[in-house]
Amino acid sequence: MVACPSIALLPSERQTRLGFRAGFQLDRTAVEESLDELKLPPEVSNGLREFVESAQLALGPDLVSLVLFGSAAEGRLCATSDVNVILVLSRFDPARIDTLREPLRLARATIRLSAMLILESEVASAVEAFAVKFADIRERHKVLAGSDPFAALTPSRGAMLVRLKQILLNFVLRTRERYVLTSLREEQLAPLVADAAGPLRSAAALMLSLEGRPAASPKEALETLAAELDAAGWGEPLANLSRAREDASLPSGAGGPTVLYLIGLAQGLRARTEKLG
Repeated sequence: MVACPSIALLPSERQTRLGFRAGFQLDRTAVEESLDELKLPPEVSNGLREFVESAQLALGPDLVSLVLFGSAAEGRLCATSDVNVILVLSRFDPARIDTLREPLRLARATIRLSAMLILESEVASAVEAFAVKFADIRERHKVLAGSDPFAALTPSRGAMLVRLKQILLNFVLRTRERYVLTSLREEQLAPLVADAAGPLRSAAALMLSLEGRPAASPKEALETLAAELDAAGWGEPLANLSRAREDASLPSGAGGPTVLYLIGLAQGLRARTEKLG
């Protein structure tokens, strides 16, 4: 695999090559402390450390903050998890962005890093437009560099309700199609089940929050609502959901029934959401 050029160069050489302003310094100590707190697998910590350094060097004063979110920010990475980051920028300068291309490609290949690049001026609008996603990010994020762009931002209740209904309906429609396409091949159902964890758990967490009884985690939120909607039958399907996400596998014959159960659960959650306003 091709090594990342920004990692191979000495700090002074990197700054000269990338055209940095004199005096630009990396806060490596803060990054190390943040990563140590998360207790991630060593290869993930190393990959994140290198990417943060490359991003700070490449973007310089244009980088407002670099934020880790999702399961990695909780130290709960699973076999199917991406490592999700947000880069908040003061401006999108192609000359600087181009120097980040190879580090991002390398991080994507080695630690499954997925990066959202957003301008500082776009954050408030994005929080409102993608209310469920950013409500989850606000609850589960770790600042690796710069300031915290989400500390004081909360989507409006109306935006959260609209987006919650959209996500659940989209999940039902999309999962039905994927079930038809993949259910003849049992080995293809585990990824489908694993992919359901993110939207369903995030939706459940937001729903309980809107009801005034937030859960300790999105996983717990989904279990709570599933038990309330289906007291007798929720245990095995949600255990299969966790297994697919954590191990990328399912018991023989469990894929189809689990997918169908999750579709029904999403429908039940959507009906419940209608009562929230």
